[in-house]
Amino acid sequence: MSSEIPPTPAREDRAKDEGGLAAIVRFLLTIFAYILLIPPWGFLVWFYSVKIVAEYERGVIFRLGRLVGARGPGLFVILPIVDRMVKMDLRTVTMDVPSQECITRDNVTVKVNAVIYFRVVKPEDAVTKVLDHFRATSQIAQTTLRSVLGQSDLDELLSEREKINSRLQSIIDEQTEPWGVKVSTVEVKDVELPQSMQRAMARQAEAERERRAKVINADGELQASQRLAEAGAVMSTNPVTLQLRLLQTLAEIATEKNSTIVLPVPFGLFEAITQIADRTAPGSSARVRVGAPPATEPTGDPAESMTPPEGVEPGSSAGAAS
Repeated sequence: MSSEIPPTPAREDRAKDEGGLAAIVRFLLTIFAYILLIPPWGFLVWFYSVKIVAEYERGVIFRLGRLVGARGPGLFVILPIVDRMVKMDLRTVTMDVPSQECITRDNVTVKVNAVIYFRVVKPEDAVTKVLDHFRATSQIAQTTLRSVLGQSDLDELLSEREKINSRLQSIIDEQTEPWGVKVSTVEVKDVELPQSMQRAMARQAEAERERRAKVINADGELQASQRLAEAGAVMSTNPVTLQLRLLQTLAEIATEKNSTIVLPVPFGLFEAITQIADRTAPGSSARVRVGAPPATEPTGDPAESMTPPEGVEPGSSAGAAS
């Protein structure tokens, strides 16, 4: 919305009359200024007229209140009385944005401060269109920072810092462009969270770390069980590998200079010892031998009773031997 007063016919006529009169006055004053530069009195005026502008500066010239343009760098001469020069620095300015207390979109109160880098690219606009471009840029940066952070979540503020910085830079640069100011970079420096939120985030991070540790441990157990199953299958095909593994384990224990060595005994050895003990125990002769033929009962036939036992030939002196 324009702040200029709408023109009226009377005002336009008066402006035309003043414009014609003002042109004559400006012409006469310009001629008088050139005359002042003529010696001998011109030597005193030259101290006012000669201007030197550094490489990083520009001189904005006003002649009788009207903008002439920017000059520099180097040495140049302005007309006395009618000309006025305003120096404008073109170097990049670093400005700290004061800490702002904001409420994010997920209702978390945070304090955020930032830094902004800007420079003047059009010195004429920086002089004629804004009173103090430093203060104006600082104020627009503060309001934009609160607005952008209020539209962002806390997770986005902490994890997507580059995205937020880009949004801030584009918005601030768009608003300061009419003033001849170019905003190159905006960086969020620090985000201060409440103590309760910090403790909650610490607990969340700790729980996440524990979850990852348990998952990694479970994966390790699964891989170890698979490898053990494969090793057991290989050892079952050749029992000698188990003995070699036993000897390797004993060699590893011996390298540590331990005074105690644990020697594992196979379970098959215990079974063999148990069988031998059962056979040599008292009263084992009374036990029935597995696979022996059953004893035959005597019958009434004398021929059957005279049959010699196995291993004794007929007619031998078995009775004498007994």
